Amino acid sequence: MNLESFNQLSPAQAQAAIAHCVAIPAWQQALVAARPFADRARLIAEAEALAQRWQGAELEQALSAHPRIGEKAQGEGKEATFSRSEQSAMNEADGALQFAMLAGNQRYEQRFGRVFLIRAKGRSGEEMLAELQRRLNNDAATEQQEALAQLREITLLRLKESII
Repeated sequence: MNLESFNQLSPAQAQAAIAHCVAIPAWQQALVAARPFADRARLIAEAEALAQRWQGAELEQALSAHPRIGEKAQGEGKEATFSRSEQSAMNEADGALQFAMLAGNQRYEQRFGRVFLIRAKGRSGEEMLAELQRRLNNDAATEQQEALAQLREITLLRLKESII
């Protein structure tokens, strides 16, 4: 969708058009309310500024829509389609790497009580596993900030790919 079309949608249509970017309705609503955007750079800047406000509650809300790294997202919606594409490196990984990621995911969830989140797009399976192993050494507060940073990256990448 181009920016002009996004600017002209009804609020409900505009929110639906960006819902796949992140499962945080308040962010979607605030971005829609900030329209019209004069150019794409302003849209992205506003989206990023709004995302900088996220804390633990928003992270937990967003994680409800994220599959584990190495698991295929179910469904046919935009969010599932993006997720499958973003995680293609893990889907093509050999059995040993997939097993190591599964074990790492389990350790992460036991330690932090949530799904491991990483911007998968542009990363190899080995890179994602190395990041998971590194982040297992974080304390809870540091890890929350790293997970939020990853969520922001994922959200902005999806928005950039959706509105041209």
